[in-house]
Amino acid sequence: MPAGPQATDAMSETLYLIDGHAQIYRAYYARFGDLTSPTGEPTRATQVFFQMLLNLIRDKQPDHLVMVMDTSDETVFRRDIYPDYKANRDPPPEDLPVQAERIVSILEAVGVPILRLAGFEADDIIATLAHRVAVGECGADLHVHMVSKDKDLEQLLSPTTSMFDPGKNELITHDNLIEKKGWTAEQALEVQSLAGDTVDNIPGVRGIGPKTAAKLIHKYGTAQAVIDHAHELTPKQRENVLAFAPMLNTTRQLLTLRKDVPIEFDLAQSRCDNFNWPAARPIMEELGFRRLTEQLPGNQKRVAAGLSPGRGDASVSDQLSPGRGTPDRGDYRCINTPAALDEFVRDLAGRPAFAFDTETTGVDAIDAELVGISISWRAGEAYYIPVRCMRGGALPLELVRERLAPILADPKRLKVGQNLKYDMLIMRIAGMPVAEPLFDTMIASFVLDSTRRSHGLDGLVSGLLGHTMIPISDLIGKGRDQLRMDEVPLEHVSEYAAEDADFTWRLKEFFQPQIAEQKLDALFYQTEMPLVSVLADMEFAGISIDAAMLRKMGHRMAAAAEDISERVQTLAGQKFNLDSPKQLGEIMFDKLDFRVVRRTKTTRSTDAETLEILANETGHELPKLLLEYRELQKLRGTYVDALPKSVSMRTGRIHTSYHQTGAVTG
Repeated sequence: MPAGPQATDAMSETLYLIDGHAQIYRAYYARFGDLTSPTGEPTRATQVFFQMLLNLIRDKQPDHLVMVMDTSDETVFRRDIYPDYKANRDPPPEDLPVQAERIVSILEAVGVPILRLAGFEADDIIATLAHRVAVGECGADLHVHMVSKDKDLEQLLSPTTSMFDPGKNELITHDNLIEKKGWTAEQALEVQSLAGDTVDNIPGVRGIGPKTAAKLIHKYGTAQAVIDHAHELTPKQRENVLAFAPMLNTTRQLLTLRKDVPIEFDLAQSRCDNFNWPAARPIMEELGFRRLTEQLPGNQKRVAAGLSPGRGDASVSDQLSPGRGTPDRGDYRCINTPAALDEFVRDLAGRPAFAFDTETTGVDAIDAELVGISISWRAGEAYYIPVRCMRGGALPLELVRERLAPILADPKRLKVGQNLKYDMLIMRIAGMPVAEPLFDTMIASFVLDSTRRSHGLDGLVSGLLGHTMIPISDLIGKGRDQLRMDEVPLEHVSEYAAEDADFTWRLKEFFQPQIAEQKLDALFYQTEMPLVSVLADMEFAGISIDAAMLRKMGHRMAAAAEDISERVQTLAGQKFNLDSPKQLGEIMFDKLDFRVVRRTKTTRSTDAETLEILANETGHELPKLLLEYRELQKLRGTYVDALPKSVSMRTGRIHTSYHQTGAVTG
């Protein structure tokens, strides 16, 4: 369970400092598809970032909120100390800067302060603000929450400063750091000084990682003391520690966060009550963020969005219906012997309808492997048939296919599912195609109430049946240590999977009479359900692309973009980063003296509309070239370079996912 907030929060106001670039990068690499806006703008990082932010505002209710960012020259003083600092960092993905700029522009429209200062990193600004709070310079009783999982910030933890990881919903405090990491806040810098940091190319002792460093610091107290006692270490450790000794002071300087950054900060401007969230609505609607607009602070309906493969387009549930209790979990059984399978199939063969659900190794139906099948035909009763389990106990897929395929292909039996198209694809690839008739509870929910905030299984069961489903994170965990479903103990998967089938059947019984009462039979059974099979066929067939041609096109576009970049920098008379709005603004408005067309709250706009106006007004080549450059980068990032990455390893084709419960605009 995540740690609760410290007692000081009950008396203090809270100031949440978002580590901007870290959270934007994290959002960019979230395990979602390549999301784009209706106009083709890449939006995965933007959408995931704002879902994180809105969840944080809803769940944590901060009093104050600030985003802290790096600048393009943020590492000046550290590179003076060590020229190879961050030398091994790859450049950002080509479609990330436009999303980072979009995130900043939305926050600026809302009024969220964005703090950055040339020459300093975001971590130094966070350290400075945390220090000001600790010594009372901010003029208020505050508790700082650093929204990050960056280990560099552990040295800042104190009774007034904590670290919140939104990905794990985990609060790390001064008191629980040793329990979670194995060292105290006071030891964090010492541990890092020995271990170094490969991400930032900061040297450490060869062969000593954080765990070994922590043991040495616990024994000797400081990194310098470890060097002083090198003669007590193993021969190899002694050799490596003494070889590192001349670098210790340099490493400590690189790792020590500055607390004296001369940044201006007005606490009153960071107050969440003053933010203008309605200003974000038209931007989010333009980007196609329909569900996010529903969650903006001030809306009556607020939800937290998520994705659960096989459970449909899920948002966390509607509120529990008044008067509904929580039904007990039913009689769930695992069928994992041939004899038990034969007995089960004989029983199933006499059922005219049943619900089924699949467990898989991944979220992509085409490339995932079937792990197991759960089936239910009576509320409170369900069965799980495993075909893949790393810990043993599964049945051979060939045996299960032989027994179940004829029943799934029987056109006289009603097959019920939640987001059936996903399960149909999985079963088809496993050699067990599912035939109509069908009843999809996700689509039934959409047909009955297209405005419902959630058509996902967890949300429907919670909101309509008053029951909380087992979270998938209880089985597979989160983050880097996340397991595949076939790596989870069989007894845990059995309960989770059987519950899915059980409550899918209960939803079918809940929705079926309503469809009849509202005279929606023709729409649901004659239009929507046959469409499930059509879309499943389309997704299974996929789309062929000429990846080699796209690669050549990408190389040509990259060369053209580089040529434009050189021409722009020649016109500017100096080298600069074309993707940096700040640097571009300095070139256009300070050096070339272009007219400032529009200002945001913090800077002068260099967006496409501004460039078009300046190109027409001045006839200058630079704005025109910048528009060409951005168009090339957008085409590369959204299509030319992105499409080959979506090709299935199994089929060599792209397999689109079609959503029947999506926006009515299509």
